[in-house]
Amino acid sequence: MSTNPSPTIVTERVDDIPLLLHHLEQMGVPQLLDAHFPTHGNWDGLSLGWTTTIWLVYILSQADHRLSQVQDWAAQHLETLKTCTGMPICDSNFADDRLSAILRHLNKDTPWEAYEQNQGKHLIRVYDLSSFRVRLDTTTASTYQAPTLNGLFQKGHSKDHRPDLAQVKIMLASLDPLGLPLATEVVDGSRADDPLYEPIIEKVRATLNRSGVLYVGDTKMAATQTVANVANNKDCYLVPLPATIVPQEVLDTYLEPVMDGSQLLTDVYRELPNGSSQKIAEGYELTETRTVEINE
Repeated sequence: MSTNPSPTIVTERVDDIPLLLHHLEQMGVPQLLDAHFPTHGNWDGLSLGWTTTIWLVYILSQADHRLSQVQDWAAQHLETLKTCTGMPICDSNFADDRLSAILRHLNKDTPWEAYEQNQGKHLIRVYDLSSFRVRLDTTTASTYQAPTLNGLFQKGHSKDHRPDLAQVKIMLASLDPLGLPLATEVVDGSRADDPLYEPIIEKVRATLNRSGVLYVGDTKMAATQTVANVANNKDCYLVPLPATIVPQEVLDTYLEPVMDGSQLLTDVYRELPNGSSQKIAEGYELTETRTVEINE
């Protein structure tokens, strides 16, 4: 007389894995990565796109960017990952050497820029996002490691007030007010901000494929060639003018009609989330025509 063996029950914590996987798949991340970063014939098992997508789920879920922890995490969630993706998955797909190989694939500028543009177009199409206003800004990240010859980490003007540390500089273009990143530019920390605006704007144009966009930036975006490039593409810009363009004596002439009462001011209101309006300023506008030669 035979007896049925006792079933083996495996319990896994689902956490936020299904939600993150669904959103990343809806964004088209695995398919777009596979399309732009083809692997050689010796690559077996889970594709680069899906491996990277699940790796992103780990980073977002665990708030941890270490490669060495991903394989153990995947081993603890295999049934959840298999069920959500519908693909055979094993923890060896997330070994250190495999993830390092993925980083080498993603570290190619030309295919990355193409992926970034297509990813942005896909997101805007899927979610019907407003693409009329883009905010541009730079940030720096410092490190205690020494500067390297021709490397990204170099000493320069520090936004962290740590000029003694090497840093890397990142220019980011994002949809405003959503904050969705559209394009990035990573350069060494010794680079000035001014020359970074035109290249990032060109990347945004390739993604949005439209004119009439309002680009919002800080005073360093007010460089003549930069704003001329924006205007030449029938786009708009909004920047505070630096003292190099509007010195104090010029500003005084602008304000003189206000001081003597001959210039009436217009109230400026901000719409609040509850539907009401709040007065935040009084002002008037002044139009000046500027000309500049670009591209001969």
